Amino acid sequence: MNAHHENQIKQLLKQALPPVELNAEPERDLWPAVLRRLDEDATQRKAVSWIDWALLGGLAVFAVSFPATIPVFLYYL
Repeated sequence: MNAHHENQIKQLLKQALPPVELNAEPERDLWPAVLRRLDEDATQRKAVSWIDWALLGGLAVFAVSFPATIPVFLYYL
């Protein structure tokens, strides 16, 4: 890339991105929203679905049938 292209990219970036102020603060406090979302997630947790149990059972059968694959599964955990 030559100097002309670099200057052109700098100009485009300056146009696209607004300048950042020193000691910029968020427009609002985000922590209450985080706590509210965590509380919502805790109250709306669902039980493990049947397909998750089926996959776990299939994995167990596969591991018992082919014990050499157990280190591979442990590696990917």
